[in-house]
Amino acid sequence: MKVLLLKDPKDKDSGPDPYIKELGSYSLEATLIPVLSFEFTSLDSLFEKLSHPECYGGLVFTSPRALEAIKICLKEKSKKEAWSKSLKQMWNIKPTYVVGKATASLVEEIGLVPQGEKAGNAEKLAEYICSREKPNSSALLFPCGALKREVLPTVLREKGIPLESLTVYQTTQHPDLQESLSSYFSQQGVPASIAFFSPSGVKFCLQHIQKLSGDLINQVKVSSLKNGGMQEAGNLGWANEIERLLHPLQTLILSLLCVYFSEEILIYSKYKCYTEFQNSRMVWLGRDFKTHLVPPPCHGQGHLPLHQVTPTPSNLALVGF
Repeated sequence: MKVLLLKDPKDKDSGPDPYIKELGSYSLEATLIPVLSFEFTSLDSLFEKLSHPECYGGLVFTSPRALEAIKICLKEKSKKEAWSKSLKQMWNIKPTYVVGKATASLVEEIGLVPQGEKAGNAEKLAEYICSREKPNSSALLFPCGALKREVLPTVLREKGIPLESLTVYQTTQHPDLQESLSSYFSQQGVPASIAFFSPSGVKFCLQHIQKLSGDLINQVKVSSLKNGGMQEAGNLGWANEIERLLHPLQTLILSLLCVYFSEEILIYSKYKCYTEFQNSRMVWLGRDFKTHLVPPPCHGQGHLPLHQVTPTPSNLALVGF
């Protein structure tokens, strides 16, 4: 089964890409194609605000790119010295809220301690912040991209928690995207599944994929690891909806396996149950089941936990999650 992953590959110096390696262990032949490029802006303004931690109640990061902007600032000797001597310590007595392990890792690289990385997405992080911050306190500084979703700012505003956003990068299409997609489809053919990793990735790829897939477009299974990605993918008539529940790599494997095997699968996690209905092209993975066409089964209704289910080709592959 061939899978097209529309994301940047991992840095070659840090070893094999984990998506390629892990998907390969499930006999999924994955290929990575970079989709996005980033232009950093307002770096002087960013460091000016970072130089006054006394004006803020903490930091919020929902993207690794915002941390990359800070790291670019710290390449200047004077700014790096100021950060190391005092600014880092002053920020460390305040919370640094983040989404995801990748962002948390970059926060640690600049000497700060991340909080909330297990929240999984901006919506859940907003809930986490609201549980810890008091209304009308000092504003949280939020370096972000120009295409950020408004979910987190809206939730915090409704709860009376001040948030100061600063756009530090612009998202653009990767210059080699169209050529890379054309090369892939001409050499590999139409993939069985395509995985998006951002709404922007969907936006930049839609027309190219439609044209290259031709009449086979309706046979392609699609997943997105961000809710906003599926809003964009809806333009293609693809309905899979994946929420960040597990580690993103595990979530992707689950979604790919479930749409590949045309049978009912029930998967339990610590917080949720997950079901794929036979002959359905929709995949749900989330706490909110209000939009389900069919009420999801639950353990209390007599369904067995995953480790007790009679093995099938699909759930055998899922053991261990």
